[in-house]
Amino acid sequence: MLQARMAEVAALVQARLDREIGQYDGVIADAMAYASRGGKRLRALLVVESARLHAVPQHQAEWPAAAIEALHAYSLVHDDLPCMDDDSTRRGQPTVHIKWDQATAVLAGDALQTLAFEMLGSPACHPMGDVRADLCLSLARAAGAGGMVRGQMLDIAAETAAQPLDLAQITELQAGKTGALITWSATVGARMAGADLAPLARYGDALGLAFQVWDDVLDVTGDAAKTGKAVGKDAQAGKATFVSLLGLEAAQTQARTLVDHACDALSGYGDGADCLRQAARFVIARDS
Repeated sequence: MLQARMAEVAALVQARLDREIGQYDGVIADAMAYASRGGKRLRALLVVESARLHAVPQHQAEWPAAAIEALHAYSLVHDDLPCMDDDSTRRGQPTVHIKWDQATAVLAGDALQTLAFEMLGSPACHPMGDVRADLCLSLARAAGAGGMVRGQMLDIAAETAAQPLDLAQITELQAGKTGALITWSATVGARMAGADLAPLARYGDALGLAFQVWDDVLDVTGDAAKTGKAVGKDAQAGKATFVSLLGLEAAQTQARTLVDHACDALSGYGDGADCLRQAARFVIARDS
C-alpha cells in the first residue's frame, strides 16, 4: 500500500512542479527542474495524507505538497555547496553546482524557495486567503532562522566547536534542520481544514527525529550506491551524531521508539491514518 501511494503522490507532485517550473526558461529553469526531480517525496506524502484525513481535496493538497518538495530541493542544493557540506553527488547524480556552477546552484535554490511560496499563495491551493496566509507564514517559520536555517547554522558551528555537541544539543539542532519541515508537512491537512494541529504535530516531531537518527545510522551502515550520496562523512569530520553519542544499537532502538511514539500520536484517527503509520515505519526501514 505505502509504495503504491508514494509513487502516486510522487507523480502528482512531479507533474505540478513540472508545470510550475515550466513557466520559466533558460539555465535557471533547467537547474530548478533537475534539482526537483527524484527523492522519496516523504514530505509530500505527509501533506497529501494529512489532507486526506481532514477531507481536503487532493487537487488542493497537491499545491502544498509540491511547495514543500520545492523548498526541500532548494535546501539540498544549498546544503551541497562547497561552503556548506561540499557534496558532489545527490540522489545518485552530480549536484547542481557540479553539473553547472556555484552561481547557478545558488540562484536555482533561491528560485525554488520562492516558487514554494508562490504555490502556497495560489488560489488553487485554497479558496480562503487566510488559510493560504497561514500556510505561507507557518512554512516561513519552519524553514527560516527559527527552524531549518537555524539548524543548519548550528550544524556548521558544531564543526569548529571546542567540544562536540551533547545529545540535547544534537536533538535541538536536528529538530530545526530536519524536523521542522517534516512537522510542517504533517500538519498541513489540519491547517487547511481548520482542525486541531496537536496530534499531527506530535506525530511529525517524533517522525522528524526518527528520520535524522536513522540518517545517522545510514551514515555508518549505508552503501553510497544505495543512499545516492557519500557516507561516513560525519565520522571523518569528527562530528557528534546520534550514533557517536548513543552507539549504533542504541541509536537504532531510539529510532524505533520514536516511530512508536509517532504512531501512538495518530490513535485518534483510527484506520484512516494507516498510511501515515506505514510512512513512519518506512523511515527506519529505508536504506537511502
